[in-house]
Amino acid sequence: MEQAVTDAAPSRGGSADAPSPATAIRRRERGRTAEVAGFVVVGLLLVAAIAAGFGALYRVFWGPEAFVERYVGMLADGRAADALTIPGVAVDSADLEAAGIPTTVSDALLRGSALSDDLGDVKVIASRMSEGVVEVTLSFSAAGQEGRSTFRVEQDGWSGLVPAWRFETTPLAVLDVTVRGSMRFTVNGFELDKRQVSPDGADAAPLDPVSMLVFAPGAYAVSVDTSAAEAAPVRALAQQSLAAVPVDVQARPTDEFNDIITGQVHDFLEQCTTQRVLQPTGCPFGYETYERVITPPTWSIAAQPNVAVVPDGAYWAIAPAGAIAHIEMDVQSIYDGSIFHVSQDVTFTIDGAIDILPDGSAAISIGSPDV
Repeated sequence: MEQAVTDAAPSRGGSADAPSPATAIRRRERGRTAEVAGFVVVGLLLVAAIAAGFGALYRVFWGPEAFVERYVGMLADGRAADALTIPGVAVDSADLEAAGIPTTVSDALLRGSALSDDLGDVKVIASRMSEGVVEVTLSFSAAGQEGRSTFRVEQDGWSGLVPAWRFETTPLAVLDVTVRGSMRFTVNGFELDKRQVSPDGADAAPLDPVSMLVFAPGAYAVSVDTSAAEAAPVRALAQQSLAAVPVDVQARPTDEFNDIITGQVHDFLEQCTTQRVLQPTGCPFGYETYERVITPPTWSIAAQPNVAVVPDGAYWAIAPAGAIAHIEMDVQSIYDGSIFHVSQDVTFTIDGAIDILPDGSAAISIGSPDV
């Protein structure tokens, strides 16, 4: 009976399943710690997300890579005037002299009509900082060619909360163009006359190259398409800042020009036949005899030369070509006094030089390699 009363007596702390006050306090503290830790984790994730987002925005909109991409995008869109306003693009004489470029270099090609119209596939492939200058390297394609350019960019103060940038070295390049056979040529379809872009003006030597600033990156096709001369496009890729890109174009005479020269040569030879002498003055044919001429010689052209105009230095030459003249006359023998008739073909060869005058006309000098 006493044992039963002992078993039934309640414990001093209440129910045997209820936690003690100390245990409950520890549990509440652990809960608050976990809650705080959760907030910290969420905060860190949020900060990381913001940092990543800012980094992405910086890369796309505010970084040096974005600065270079905007410049190239303007070139791809044909916005030459806008590209020239980007800080660091325009150059002065000091920049040119430092790069070893004549200060007389022409800026005639710094316009939208001379830009390549198929600049694309632009991708930034590298970016590195060196002594305060960011070197941004990108790849691109233009006119079916793959290229790579590296630009030097430096910070140029701030624009609000983000940095502003400028080209530490201008992205412009130099096209050195030599055209044989024509003073006129086109670059990406934009027409030029060498005398317009040469520092020597109207006194420009036909074979002297002309230097012109161009935007880089870009593809430039130099061709000739005039009534007298033509040349298929010679393509050049401008990739690096202030780098000289040589272009050499050999024009050839058009069929129309060759026909005009042929007609003038034939007319010249016909004029020679009007001289009723043994040796027509200034003409590539003649006849020698020791007999006494009784009747003045009569000349005709039995076979005209097949004229071919070929490149020769700055302009053209008439390639050597064979022809046949015919002479008719009466002569008297110095031995026996007899009179007889001469009717004979005279073969000869012509050649010549052709110069293009400032007014665009051609000056032709016809001779013979045999004389």
